[in-house]
Amino acid sequence: MTYTRRDLVASFALTAGLALAAALSPAQAQEKKELVFGATAGPYADQIKLGIKPLLEKKGYRVKVVEFNDYIQPNFALAQGALDANAFQHIVYLTKFATENKLALSELLKVPTAPIAIYSKKHKTLDVKEGATVALPNDPTNAARALLVLQDIGWLKLREGYDPIRASEKDVAQNPKKLKLVPIEAAQLPRSLDDTDYSFVNGNFALASGLKLTEALALEKTGPTYQNLVAIRTEDKDKPWVQDIAEAYRSREFLAVTQQKFAGFVPPDYQQALLAGAAK
Repeated sequence: MTYTRRDLVASFALTAGLALAAALSPAQAQEKKELVFGATAGPYADQIKLGIKPLLEKKGYRVKVVEFNDYIQPNFALAQGALDANAFQHIVYLTKFATENKLALSELLKVPTAPIAIYSKKHKTLDVKEGATVALPNDPTNAARALLVLQDIGWLKLREGYDPIRASEKDVAQNPKKLKLVPIEAAQLPRSLDDTDYSFVNGNFALASGLKLTEALALEKTGPTYQNLVAIRTEDKDKPWVQDIAEAYRSREFLAVTQQKFAGFVPPDYQQALLAGAAK
């Protein structure tokens, strides 16, 4: 086989690159000073900007926040390495999405979460009229959450033995008011309020559109299953920069930001523990 000058140069460059990589110490190879967060536009991006970014910058990191307007791109961007972490989803959605798309993603920790809620521009109370239109998220996990709230407020009844995580319109056993349930993409739900009687809106999209939690006619009682989280690539879970992200979220400084800027959000367990300690 005959080697050209170009082949020899390329071979030398490759050999030199491998040698340099081998010469790096483990500490050098693992050192990472730029972090890219993905989040849906609104409160979860704001939590990073106001509460997490300053703490990480004190440790010497450069932090960039990339905002998204959908629930699809952030996980693909994370899996492909364009992001180092994202914050926008709950564990039910992450597990389903990662499984269906064969992505190796994991939960790092929960974050303060705005509950899904029902809003209306046309009505001041939950005194619903027959045939009212009710918009709800069109993705299965958030649709199930909305249906549970509808049952809690007495607008409909689900069949016995329904799965609270996978409930769908097929599980509606009684709809005495003949409500018209209208599935809509989650990001568009705030706009739907001009056309519907009532609309369920995820907390991040509600706040991003100017709606307030205090304006909601009914709020979900958000448990750990539906608290939003920070997701990372599974392969990164033990890396020092991941632990620094977790430490920032668990800090008293971030708790103070949460209390000042995100009142009404459901606190994760580590913040509940800090609040309980402060109350003693």
